[in-house]
Amino acid sequence: MGKQFRNIILDLGGVLFDVDYHRTLDDFRVLGVQNIDEKYSKLSQNHVFDDLETGKISQMQFRDQVRSWIPEPDLSDDMIDDAWNAMLIGLQEEAIRMVESLSKEYRLFLLSNTNAFHLSKLKEMEASFDRLEALFECCYYSHQIGRRKPHPSTFTYVLEENGLKAGESLFVDDSPQHIEGALKAGIPSFHHKDEGPLIAFDKALQEYRLPT
Repeated sequence: MGKQFRNIILDLGGVLFDVDYHRTLDDFRVLGVQNIDEKYSKLSQNHVFDDLETGKISQMQFRDQVRSWIPEPDLSDDMIDDAWNAMLIGLQEEAIRMVESLSKEYRLFLLSNTNAFHLSKLKEMEASFDRLEALFECCYYSHQIGRRKPHPSTFTYVLEENGLKAGESLFVDDSPQHIEGALKAGIPSFHHKDEGPLIAFDKALQEYRLPT
């Protein structure tokens, strides 16, 4: 018999919105950024990216940091912005339909490590993003709340803000370190891999389905 839950906390990038980190890495290499693989990846990242995602540095400060990694830092803001946003591909329409269906049965929350660059760009790219946001009771973006995954306190913050019980909540994310953080906060979690949202959520709901 699956665990009983009433709430679902969803990640955005890699779960509902397609991203390809390699595109940004490739573009930064073209710009001349030194050792970008050591500075940024899906599993770990330089403190500059953490600071951007928690709102500790501005967009201009981020650009200046990127320029400091380049031997001849003669880059325009647009060149840096385009490289950083290159990873953004687009919303998964089947994911939106799935979230619409889930919203009829569960309290839904969005919890995303993101930044002002990416949030602005994806809203510009996707006319349906407002419709997606409206399906969630609350959307938590790391640069706006000053905290990020995988810190367990980030998950506890979402639970306490909304009066949620950890054991009645399911967290879904594509990054294993974020899954570990949620588990440390006592939240049952499902690691979304590359099988597509409908298959992934079918597995999640089977594993954690409410007892009948």
